[in-house]
Amino acid sequence: MNKEENYLEINKNSWNQKTKFHLKSEFYDVPSFLKGKSSLNQTELDLLGNVKGKKILHLQCHFGQDSISLARMGAEVTAIDLSDKAIEAGKDLAKQTNTEVRFICCDVYDLPNHLDEKFDIIYTSYGTIGWLPDLDKWAKVISHFLKPNGEFVFVEFHPVVWMFDDDFKGVNYPYSSKEAIIESYEGTYADKNADLDAEYVMWNHGIDVVLSSLLQNDLELKSFEEFNYSHYDCFRHTVEFEPNKYRIEKFGDKIPMMYSIKAIKKA
Repeated sequence: MNKEENYLEINKNSWNQKTKFHLKSEFYDVPSFLKGKSSLNQTELDLLGNVKGKKILHLQCHFGQDSISLARMGAEVTAIDLSDKAIEAGKDLAKQTNTEVRFICCDVYDLPNHLDEKFDIIYTSYGTIGWLPDLDKWAKVISHFLKPNGEFVFVEFHPVVWMFDDDFKGVNYPYSSKEAIIESYEGTYADKNADLDAEYVMWNHGIDVVLSSLLQNDLELKSFEEFNYSHYDCFRHTVEFEPNKYRIEKFGDKIPMMYSIKAIKKA
């Protein structure tokens, strides 16, 4: 089996290694989170609206800070992730915060074999779809689990950002490609000095691929927006020009860094 075919095992190993560093990082700021700070940004909060009493499925939840934040807002949350170490950490955080969240450890594509329910909202955000080779399969899972008129809420880093090398010196990668990007890295976005060296397998997906996958699987687009900043200081050479808003210093406001989608499952 080549590395592209073995992407699940390679990426699961990568995320299992990252989790212990992320839990201790300033980036995720677990101490403040345990004291009640929400991990959700205003962008996704505006899209989600009032979630009290809503059944929410959170895809690719990492160790569940957003999942727990949604539960704190009154939602009934089911959260999934590929990494068993992240799921263990999510369960522990939920216990520490006295919050009810159901965690499931599995691959997104395999979720129909682990869960048989429909949801009011499906939510996923920031650095998720790049780990998936086939967005049509992803959209089919979303469509499968949404109730009629249910909402899909998605915020993601813009594919333009992923075209550049890590130092933003040149364009090294295609805007959108079916071919896997297989590389090794040292450290992690949440702790660049972490004693970590692991492989990953990723794909760049253009926004046209994202939208067409959703539209072809019984979802109707309600809103789409692009943002020339990131809520997260997870890239190199950034400046914080407003609280919780970061840009690549030499690019300023010239490139998009995030986008958001809200879509409705057709009745």
